[in-house]
Order: sequence, then structure tokens, then C-alpha cells
Amino acid sequence: SLCLSLSSSSSLLSGKNTHTMAASAAIAAASSLVVRLQESVRSFEWPSPLGLSLGLGSVAVGQVLVVAYHYYQKTYGRPQLIQREEQPYNFWEGVRTHFAQPEGMVLLATYLSGTWMLRLMPRSYYSFAGGVSVTHVLAQLLLQDGIQAALHWAEHRVSANFYRISHKPHHRFLNPRLFDAFNGSVGDTVCMILVPLFITSRLVHCNVWSYMAFGTLYAAWLTLIHSEYAHPWDPLFRRLGLGTAADHHVHHKLFIFNYGHLFMYWDRLFGLYKDPSTVKQFHPNV
Repeated sequence: SLCLSLSSSSSLLSGKNTHTMAASAAIAAASSLVVRLQESVRSFEWPSPLGLSLGLGSVAVGQVLVVAYHYYQKTYGRPQLIQREEQPYNFWEGVRTHFAQPEGMVLLATYLSGTWMLRLMPRSYYSFAGGVSVTHVLAQLLLQDGIQAALHWAEHRVSANFYRISHKPHHRFLNPRLFDAFNGSVGDTVCMILVPLFITSRLVHCNVWSYMAFGTLYAAWLTLIHSEYAHPWDPLFRRLGLGTAADHHVHHKLFIFNYGHLFMYWDRLFGLYKDPSTVKQFHPNV
């Protein structure tokens, strides 16, 4: 009995020692990891925020110009409504919500700031050498819209649950106004804008000037196609296969057509394009 008791006590002590050694090893490993992380943070070379600031400023100026154009068109022009039914609203309320929506400009600015300052962009994006490359800007616009159109289609068709929590909040606007462009959900912005932006940056290696031009044009164009009014350039855009506000209103009204935003090439290629003039709820000359 005494031997059994001593043997049991010895086993318990041995087990405790094993657990103590394992805990000590885990603490030592964690401490080493923390030290390495601290060293990495100290040695990390933060990029200059100049390019980021210029880019955000350029997008902001582009948006201000879009809003100013819309104000002039709405107040002093004779714009043609796209849909027969007009949706009255307070202009300045629209301006406030457009710039303050967390899932819109705020989330976009956060993404741009994070990817820039953490050096997640390809090296060429931090270069100021050269000017704006039209080829790079066009490639970015085409890739961004192509990937966005594919993910847009997927949001509608792949999962009803995902559609409900991501894209459906944006589709409550059956007759959208310009200020509804970025009004949706965080999931929708991540899926349809941020993911394509990240992929596009990996495929097109441009300098900071071309990145700024692309971002400014993309944000402005995406806003303009949500306008409740037709634009003077729409007939030319339609002949070139570029997306118009009426094209995008078709999607908001009918859901199953016109998944592209900047270009209608993808929808025409896959038989998903519908001409706005064939929608009975629209004015025939849009």
C-alpha cells in the first residue's frame, strides 16, 4: 500500500512537472514572437503619405464636381428624368448622406489608407515617375468593372442568404437618385468594390498618377450612373458600349439585367443587356 502511494505521488509530481515545462515553453515561444513582432514594427519603413493624400484629395475633388454638376442640372437645367415617376428629396440631405455613409466614402477611404500605409500595394504605385498612362487607366477601369460585374451577378444568383445581407439593401432603391450610389451595406462594398480594387491592383502595375486618375474617374462614374436624370453624353456613351444612368436604372428596376456599371460589354456578351428604351416605366428618349 505504501509503495502504491509513493508511486502515485511520483506520477502526480511527474505530470505536474511536464505541464509546468509545457507552460514555460509556451510562454517562452509567445515572448519570442512578441519580441520579433516588436522588432518588425520598429524596422518597418512607413511610406510617405503624400501619394495617399493626393489620391484622396483627387477623389474628393471629383465628387465635389459631380455634386456641383448635379446641383446645376437639377436647379438650372432642364434635365430629362429617366423614370416616369419622380422621387422628390432634399438636395442637401442627399449631399450629407452621400459623403457620410460608413459603407461608402468612409469605408473606401479606410481601405485606400490601409493598403497604402501598410505597403500592401505593388511597388510601382508608390512611384511619382512619369505621368498618367491612358493605357493603365483604361486597363484598370475595364478590369475593375469586369470583376465587379461578375461579383455583382454572383451576389444575385449564387446565394439568396448572401444577397439578402449584402446587396439587397442597395436594391431598395428601385428608382435611385445620384446620392444612392454608395448606399448599401458593408458586405456589398467589400464584395463589389474593394475585392475588385485589390485584384485590379495586382494585375495592373501603374504609378501613383495613373492610380489617382483611375480612382477619381471610377468613383465619379459610379456616382453619375445612379443619377435620376439622363446626361448629355449618354447617346455617345451608348454607341461606345459605355454604361449610362439609364442602363443602370434598368438593373435597379428589373434586377436581372445590366450587371455592368462602367461598361455594357459583359452584359451584351452574355445576353444580359436590356435597352432602357424597352422598359415601359422609363421615358422613351433616355
